[in-house]
Amino acid sequence: MFALRTFLVTLGIALAAFAFAPSASAGDPQIDAAIVEGVVGERIDGRLGVVGTADAALVRKVQDINNRRAAVYAETAAKTGTTVDQVARIAGEKQIEKLAPGQFYMDESGTWQRK
Repeated sequence: MFALRTFLVTLGIALAAFAFAPSASAGDPQIDAAIVEGVVGERIDGRLGVVGTADAALVRKVQDINNRRAAVYAETAAKTGTTVDQVARIAGEKQIEKLAPGQFYMDESGTWQRK
């Protein structure tokens, strides 16, 4: 019972951190435009992904953002006593919720879906 309560409190802290955190792509017009255009989408694992193909510069930007996200996930996991995968999953779900209709996300099966 104590372990479950601790886990739920930790999960709540992690959710709150992501609820108030800005998108990792905020301020990058190329990434923001690529999301709007459907070239880049959110993945359920908390990373960005390229939907189909993209030029090398855009792929590098996606990788850079994913590296920054991974660092935040690791830091959050260490602070909350959870795993990086748990934190990344919660972040992925939150990022997908923020997508506008028509934008892409990758579901559990690894398939791109349009919101």
